[in-house]
Order: sequence, then C-alpha cells, then structure tokens
Amino acid sequence: MAKQYETVIGLEVHVELATKTKIFCGCSTAFGGAPNTHTCPVCTGMPGSLPVLNKQVVNYAVAVGLAMNCTITQHCKFDRKNYFYPDNPQNYQISQLYLPICRNGYVNIETSTGKKAVGIHEIHMEEDAGKLIHDEWEDCSLVDYNRSGVPLIEIVSKPDMRSAEEVIAYLEKLRMIVQYLGASDCKLNEGSMRADVNLSVREIGTKAFGTRTEMKNLNSFRAITHAIEGERERQIELLEAGQQVVQETRRWDDTKEYSYTMRSKEDAQDYRYFPDPDLVPVYISDVWLEQIRNSQPEFREEKMARYKKEFDIPAYDISIITDSKHLADLFEETVAICGQPKKVSNWLMGETLRLLKEKNIDAQDICFSPQNLAKLITLVDSKVINSTVAKEVFEVMFDKNIDPEKYVEEKGLKTVNDERELQKTIEDIIVANPKSVEDYRNGKEKAISFLVGQTMKAMKGKADPNMVNKMLKELL
Repeated sequence: MAKQYETVIGLEVHVELATKTKIFCGCSTAFGGAPNTHTCPVCTGMPGSLPVLNKQVVNYAVAVGLAMNCTITQHCKFDRKNYFYPDNPQNYQISQLYLPICRNGYVNIETSTGKKAVGIHEIHMEEDAGKLIHDEWEDCSLVDYNRSGVPLIEIVSKPDMRSAEEVIAYLEKLRMIVQYLGASDCKLNEGSMRADVNLSVREIGTKAFGTRTEMKNLNSFRAITHAIEGERERQIELLEAGQQVVQETRRWDDTKEYSYTMRSKEDAQDYRYFPDPDLVPVYISDVWLEQIRNSQPEFREEKMARYKKEFDIPAYDISIITDSKHLADLFEETVAICGQPKKVSNWLMGETLRLLKEKNIDAQDICFSPQNLAKLITLVDSKVINSTVAKEVFEVMFDKNIDPEKYVEEKGLKTVNDERELQKTIEDIIVANPKSVEDYRNGKEKAISFLVGQTMKAMKGKADPNMVNKMLKELL
C-alpha cells in the first residue's frame, strides 16, 4: 500500500506599513520614485548616523497584534541581525528576536473543509532592505536604497496549515485585517505584502515534523499555490526514492514552475543577534495600549452583522461589499447621501465589479466619490437619464470621477420627454419597418422589441424605453 503524506506549512508574512516616513528616519516611504532619491545617511547606513523610532510603526504593530488576538509585549526592544549583502547598507538589519512586540495570537479561517484557527507565533517590527536590480545587458547589479528602512511587520504563523487552500484563506484574512486597520495596502504586486512559505511533508499519523524548506520570491496567490504544490511533490519524490530533504532556502520561478536552491538555511545563531545599542527599549504603557484598543475599527464580521440588520440587501452582496474596506466605506457613504441601499449595492455589485475585473485593478484603487455615485442614482430615479445612458456615464465616472450632473448637461444626454418629438420619431420608425409592424399585428410580440430598439437608436439612447414601448403599442 502506497504511503500517504501530509503537508505541514507555516508562513512568514512581511507587511510594509503605511507610514509616510521610514521606521528610523524621516525619508519618504512612497512607492516608485527615481532610484536612491528617498534616502539619507540613516537609511543608507552611513557611519555615525543614529536611528530614531517612528511612533506610528508601534501603533500599527500593536493594532495588528490586537486584531490577531496576540499578547502585546509592553516592554520590548530592537536587535541587530547581522548579515552581509549589497542591499543591506549597514551590514545588519534592525529587527526583534528576543522580545517581539506581539506573541501567541491566532486568526480564524474558513475553507471547503470547514473552520479552523491558525496560530500566530509572533509579530515583530523591522526595517526593510534595499532592492537589487540585476542588469543582464551590462552584466552587473545595481542597488536602489529607496526601500531601505521602510517599516515592516513580520507575521510568523505556527505550522498549522495543511494545504494551499488553507494558506490562501489565511493570507486573505491577514490582508483583510491589515487593510481594515489602514496599516498597509497589502499589494502583493508592489511588494507591500510578501510571503515566505516554510513547508515539510510527513507520513500521515507521524507526530514528528519532516525537514522543512523555505520558499521565497512569491508575489501572487497563484505563485504561492503553485509553489506549495510543486514543493510538496518534490519532497515526496525525494522521500519515496529513499533520499533526504535538505533544510534550505529555495527560490520559486513562477514562469518555469520550478524551485531551485538559493542557500542552505541559516539558524538564528548564524545572524549573531545582539540588542541594538543605538535604540532605547520600547515601553507601551497601559494607557497607550488602551488608546490603540479603543481606536480599533469595525471589522468585517461585525460589519456584516450590522449590514444584515440595517440594509435590505442580499447576504451575497454583503459578503462581497465587506470583502474590501474601501468598497464598504463607499457603500455606506453613498447610502448616507441617497438613502438607497439596494440601488447602491446594484451599482457596486454590477458595473463596479465588472470594470474592476476588466481593468485588473483593486477595489481600494476606486477613484469615484460617494457623492458622484449618489448623484448618478438620483439622475436615473428622477428619469433625467435612462439606465443605458447611466452605464455610459458611470464608465467615464469610474475612470475620471466626473460630476455626472455636469457631464449629462454638457454632453446633452438628458432623456427626451417631449411627447411630440418622440411620437414623430416613432411614426417614422413604423413607416420604415412595415415587416415588423405586420409581424406585431399578426401576434409576434418580439417584433415590438425590434421597433423599440430602432426608436432608441434614432433617439441616440435619450428616450425612456418604457414610454417608447407604450407609445408604440398605442400607435400600432
């Protein structure tokens, strides 16, 4: 009988915090920018420069820890992690080994196999390294220190996950919590959320863990899923062939769908950690901790329960809208203006999601305002424009956040309610389409739809389809 294997997975997730300045200096954390323009002596590791802790980093780290049910270390400190690499200007990284700011938490996830709590071993604060750019044409490597010193939290899970599905559910839960807190935008494609996967396999029923490998370079949920499946297969093949799995760091190549060795895995002693002598310990008082606790936002589960009570919209709509804090805020603010929860939900669930998918952008990057969405809904309700024109206006509003009232006025898109003008157009359509008129009179109801369509075309979409339908039937 073939051996059955179980996958054991733990994650190290790095999240770039949404502070305006870096963790130990006043340089900008803005994404992009010309290479080495967001830098100073501190974040480029110049001798004699001294770090000063950004308080907002501590606020965000504690807020995330509380939301993930962690114990907060009220007396914590920073340590130096020594390693030599060109993107690490000081030849050490300021991190936390001995007293991380958050410990022993968990988050609840739900997958096709049911609900589960995934344990969080710790969350610690640290600084990011720079970025190496490998130039194949010039056969050299360039370094950009703009990212050096950008504040990170590293969320280290316990080895509680058993499948790629659980890993993705866990990452989606982390991303949602952090985004709801406003602590990071968590964009995997920009590197503001990065996951390293620690994976081992063991025979089902075995208590001891197998030898784990760590996989890096995972910047999408798709890559993470493929890397987990690929590494699981690789390790099982080794064990089946009577070979050993080597503890090492591997880099996943998503185009080739293959991982290869980067280096043998270091342990904590290889980094020669010691307390950072330039930074004083951090003391989080009871008062400060309580302030952060009291300023926690309403999270998704609470929001969903409230929407169910307050708004007459389907449970499916609620689950999609609350999946993004930006979408939920947009929904609530628009409803507060126009008082039409179902119509606001219809616009978000329909045209908004369609355009997000079509343009491949995140809900948090939506630029149109609740005021303008409310105006568009009112224009349709008051029959100033019809639903077809409204969709055209919405597409422009989605891209440029235009004022729909002004746009409709400037482009002459108002519905024509002049019955004489409409009647003359319909009469012309009847004369021009004798076959359809005959079909309708012979009992073919579908013929009326064609005539309505021709009338709407002649009116350039600026007529009320219901009025057109009614007048056509009367004239016929």
